[in-house]
Amino acid sequence: MNLLFSLLEKRPAGRLASNICCRSNLLRAAMPCALSAALLAGGVTASAQITVNTKTGTVTNDSTGKTTASVDRRYQQITPTQVPLTKSELDPKTRLELIRLIQAEQGFAMRPFPRGHKGLTLAANGKLEPAGEEYVAMATTEGLCAKPGDRVVLTDVKIDRTKIVFDLNGGPDPKHRFLRHIQIGMGGDTNPVVQGNDPEPVGARLTLTFKEHVPELTGSEVKALLAPLISFDVKTPIQAYTDTLPTKLKDAILNHHVLVGMSTDMVLFAMGQPDNKSREMDGQMPFEEWIYGKPPKDVQFVRVNGNRVIRLEVAKMGEAPEIFTKDEVEGLMRTDGTPLDPDSTRRVAKLGDAERDPDKEAPAAPPSLRNPGEKLPSDDPSNRAGVMKPVQFPKPKPDAQPGANPDGEPDATPTAATQPSANGQPAPADTSQPPTVKPQMWQSTVASSGAR
Repeated sequence: MNLLFSLLEKRPAGRLASNICCRSNLLRAAMPCALSAALLAGGVTASAQITVNTKTGTVTNDSTGKTTASVDRRYQQITPTQVPLTKSELDPKTRLELIRLIQAEQGFAMRPFPRGHKGLTLAANGKLEPAGEEYVAMATTEGLCAKPGDRVVLTDVKIDRTKIVFDLNGGPDPKHRFLRHIQIGMGGDTNPVVQGNDPEPVGARLTLTFKEHVPELTGSEVKALLAPLISFDVKTPIQAYTDTLPTKLKDAILNHHVLVGMSTDMVLFAMGQPDNKSREMDGQMPFEEWIYGKPPKDVQFVRVNGNRVIRLEVAKMGEAPEIFTKDEVEGLMRTDGTPLDPDSTRRVAKLGDAERDPDKEAPAAPPSLRNPGEKLPSDDPSNRAGVMKPVQFPKPKPDAQPGANPDGEPDATPTAATQPSANGQPAPADTSQPPTVKPQMWQSTVASSGAR
């Protein structure tokens, strides 16, 4: 079913109005209407006509012919197989032989298998039903029985006139589906026919349909018809999982490389269990840090939020660490398969001991406890209060001179002028120092105090 959207711009009011013309039931237009509102909120600036295919989930702009949105490629329509089929009808003998060969066979899921009584329907050499948004809705509502790369077992095979029904991993229906609701007894004393609490079923169902009747088939032909959904080749779990991924993502996992945007399953397939884990907070966002490797080998710090890698840091000995933050997987997992530019995702973090070119780079600022942009009162030239100045030590006093004592007390040690000479003559006065002159103010102060 295709839904046609006409988005028109209302020039005078400057607002956009949407005119929805549905080619089928309008009750199933909830998803496209929400998409139309999102496009209007995003700011469409000119007339545009958009077609939404609810079978495949693709959204096409009719004016440009480009696909503007698409669902995850794991839920997209498959490529039909080309297995030659005979026109003869399956006989009872071949029917029993086919059941004996296929039942209990093991394989690997190539697409997500949702639970539910109806399950997936695959036409022989044809399309898959449902696909696109309906496929995503079924997986969200019913839950998943197997993810791509998981091992599945064909636990039951039923062959009708025009179809073959496969139950995977026990099937989606509980045992004794109807008998468990029947009770037998007389009066008020009744007992259920089936007693016991069986576990909840977690299997899936796959129906392979044919046009008129089931033709004569071999086990290999049935496996070839189911190849888009189940791979019966002998392979390791990592090979089975990577076969469901795009080529670039498959090569990265097989070469043990981690890309930003990978799921935790992809990281575990690529690198295995981490050597160490730590849980931290970045603002209000919790995350896990998966650490691979130990020095002197390369060390990788994989930051995981939820189920996705949001940051990758690779530290090598003697080199600056490389930090990757741009998602490289989202474009690969979409229908168009457009990869993102890997060159713009690389950033080299310079450490404190990085070499600087004095001719091109300014010297690094000295270490400080200040916050970026913080100013102290001492930075203001007009405010000098409280600034510590250089310490000034007291200067040494000169030696005592004769008559320098204002109180007239004798000096503690006689000077050379008062000591007699060896020949009985007084020693000549020392003319090397000038005579000390008493301050007049001091003499007047002493005189006034003596008068009192």
